[in-house]
Amino acid sequence: MSQTEMSAGTELLYSSFGSDPDLGELVDMFVDEMPARVSALTDRLRDNDLEGLRKLAHQLKGAAGSYGFNQITSYAARLEDSVRRSEPEAQVLMAVDELVGLCDRVRAGAP
Repeated sequence: MSQTEMSAGTELLYSSFGSDPDLGELVDMFVDEMPARVSALTDRLRDNDLEGLRKLAHQLKGAAGSYGFNQITSYAARLEDSVRRSEPEAQVLMAVDELVGLCDRVRAGAP
């Protein structure tokens, strides 16, 4: 991958537990569930269900940290806080876009 691609935020994300033989299977399941989590986030946004969006961001924040995806934790926290503080729609949309972009790059295993 080129330096430009990495700086553009296209690098794949791996769990810090991805190579752990005891946790690898759980990480695999978390990664497999990610498309459904992303879909749920975008559905809540589309339906203007901000409280549902906040709750999903909160759940993802905790789950991502538990499975070794700390980058996702911080972006999910940003979205949760943005909704909680009733920030302007553009900021909420940006937080969702950033989080979804990150979630789309998660992978099981180790790099």
